[in-house]
Amino acid sequence: MRFYLGTHQPAWLSRDLGVPLLVSHRRLAGRRSLPRASGPWALDSGGFTELSLHGRWRFDERTYVAAVRRYAAEIGQLTFAAPMDRMTEPHVLARTGASLRMHQRMTVANYLRLKELAPELPFIPVLQGDSVADYHRCADWYERHGVDLGALSLIGVGSICRRQHTAEVERIVRSLATRGYRLHAFGAKVLGLRRYGDKIASSDSMSWSMRGRYVPGCTPSHRSESNCLTFALGWHRRVQTMLGPHDEAAGDTLTSAA
Repeated sequence: MRFYLGTHQPAWLSRDLGVPLLVSHRRLAGRRSLPRASGPWALDSGGFTELSLHGRWRFDERTYVAAVRRYAAEIGQLTFAAPMDRMTEPHVLARTGASLRMHQRMTVANYLRLKELAPELPFIPVLQGDSVADYHRCADWYERHGVDLGALSLIGVGSICRRQHTAEVERIVRSLATRGYRLHAFGAKVLGLRRYGDKIASSDSMSWSMRGRYVPGCTPSHRSESNCLTFALGWHRRVQTMLGPHDEAAGDTLTSAA
């Protein structure tokens, strides 16, 4: 499994870190100059924040495509880009005023539009839902619109990062894996990855930054470790180690790292 280190520091893309990064469009949009990537990275669309704050996407597909084309050309080494999908957490639905099924349909329609506008860019479809049945219904809608999900190199699973019940997410992931999909679990909890990491191709997390808010800075210039590259890389290294063979000691450590 490829584990992307989420970061809100675009400058890290140019550093030879030895780990794949995930950066949000919100952090790159409008920058006059962009870093040149030294390794693979992926683009998050920033949809959760966009919809939570504004209840809608404030830019259209053509604008997003133009931005992603620029990132692919100027930054380079872009492995995949998330679409302008719509999450299905209750507070996001309350903010947009739309139903879960409408969010699913709009997510599918957006992916189709992005691929129509830019078939050469590495946009991936994202499955959204709440229950296992919801996610399969979303997958079926893609298939009905001619998207052969089983033939794609990667499919995102959204609206799981803020769930407190790891077993529920495990059921969703394992159920989707039976369809032969190569899955990317957006923001999956680290503890959950120990349970179903064998069923996904990749995942990402920037929970290191949240945890770092409560850790004193390693230098006088750092009030906390929430923006510290050394702290982030150490956290990523520990997680990668924890995702190896399971034992009781590793399990105990995992809880504290998550």
